[in-house]
Amino acid sequence: MNKIFEFCARNTWKLLGTLLVLLAVFPFVFTSSYILRIAITVLMFIVLSLSLNLLIGYLGQMSMGHAAFWGIGAYTAAILSTKLNVSSLGTFLAAMLVAGVFGLLLGLPVLKLKGYYLTVVTLGFCEIIRLVELNWMDLTRGSLGIAGIPPLNFFGKAFKSSRSVYFIALLLVIFTVYLVHSIINSRIGLAIMAIRDDDVAAASIGIHVFVYKVMVFIIAGMLAGLAGAFYAHYISFIDPSGFTTGQSMELVILAIFGGLGSIPGAILGATILTVLPETMRALMEYRGMIYGIIIVVMMLVKPDGLLGRVNFKYIRQRLSAEKAKKQEGKSHE
Repeated sequence: MNKIFEFCARNTWKLLGTLLVLLAVFPFVFTSSYILRIAITVLMFIVLSLSLNLLIGYLGQMSMGHAAFWGIGAYTAAILSTKLNVSSLGTFLAAMLVAGVFGLLLGLPVLKLKGYYLTVVTLGFCEIIRLVELNWMDLTRGSLGIAGIPPLNFFGKAFKSSRSVYFIALLLVIFTVYLVHSIINSRIGLAIMAIRDDDVAAASIGIHVFVYKVMVFIIAGMLAGLAGAFYAHYISFIDPSGFTTGQSMELVILAIFGGLGSIPGAILGATILTVLPETMRALMEYRGMIYGIIIVVMMLVKPDGLLGRVNFKYIRQRLSAEKAKKQEGKSHE
């Protein structure tokens, strides 16, 4: 396994380029609408998994209410597009803004809490948002849901085909990966991970712990809102049953399974656990039990997830140091 990680670390850019090429040709090779629907769903859940991993894996704050931000983004896009005829670009931006505002409003009082208290409050927040979506009939139509949501539309052009929607979802994934990677590999990222490891020690060296926590909460909420807006336009119908605490738990499972604090892990976890149920449709009623078994096994065998604690940057640095040491040894011979 170490050899595989070393190979990936040594050839990161080549593998990334190959992956992008494969993803670009995928909808031309697999033209079935069913396969493309699964692929689009995978890409959407990758965005959600990455956003939640930023909060849980990198900041170390357990949130069980992430589906609430997903729902806020979806309802914002649905309401604006059906009632005000706003284009998809406008609904995407509005969904991110509204979800970010809710992230701020929740984060300011909640992120002073720790451990189980934070988890319980985020769980309650998700349920509150679901009840608002269920009972505010004039705005959300309650259990009837919002139907007839327009398809994705950018600059006056509608994107209705599965292939075009796939590429839009792929662009959202690329944007999310770039944003999360840029944050983590910056001074902000170092501060975030320092807070995760020991917030008291981080505060003692001048890191504004609360400010960083709120900032990450807002960014994670905005990315979930972006996924929600895409979901609303893609499905064309939403109702409160899609954004429950149960869905939040499944998002947490995606993040944990792939690997906390790992961008490749978030992508891998979302891919496997989205495709897996489709390969076992006869067992769909046991989906919750299967997920539960997977998590129990992962906690016993590899608590950090498949790629948790695998630092490819560190592996590259170690390999470079070993190579330099060998070359230095040869020069002295």
